[in-house]
Amino acid sequence: MTDTVLVTYGSTNGSTAQIAEAVAGVLRKEGLTVDALPAGAVPSVASYDAVVVGGGLYAGRWQKDARRFVRRHRRLLAERPVWFFSSGPLDASASERDIPPVRGVRRAMTRVSVREHVTFGGCLEEGAKGRVAGMILRSGKGGDFRNFDAIETWAAGVARELTRE
Repeated sequence: MTDTVLVTYGSTNGSTAQIAEAVAGVLRKEGLTVDALPAGAVPSVASYDAVVVGGGLYAGRWQKDARRFVRRHRRLLAERPVWFFSSGPLDASASERDIPPVRGVRRAMTRVSVREHVTFGGCLEEGAKGRVAGMILRSGKGGDFRNFDAIETWAAGVARELTRE
């Protein structure tokens, strides 16, 4: 059985961080010891039995801290169970169908033998940082498209796999 899990994330405006916290909450409820940390704040994954990595999607790429985290820790990640999630579509598409990982995430999945990837809807609301975010909001395409029931269901599946090992 897996004892300690790291849930880490790259998040620019906090939406992906909230998804990561929801995932961590489900894993804790299932009896696992979990740390939820920003990807840039993780010095090592050596003390963790499993890792969940999440990244917000920006212009078809994972948020830079998530990308850097996977690159920096790829050797140790390849030695333990790993799951990825992305957040980003600013519409209902993530709730309607499976959205495959973007190319860079797909490559990272192969390098570290990720067990599963899922894409959740994103959230972009007033006050978001960045020029592109501002343009999206001004065009009226922002909003909160996260489905926390789907997030918690996915996290429960991760927990089931981890508690069986």
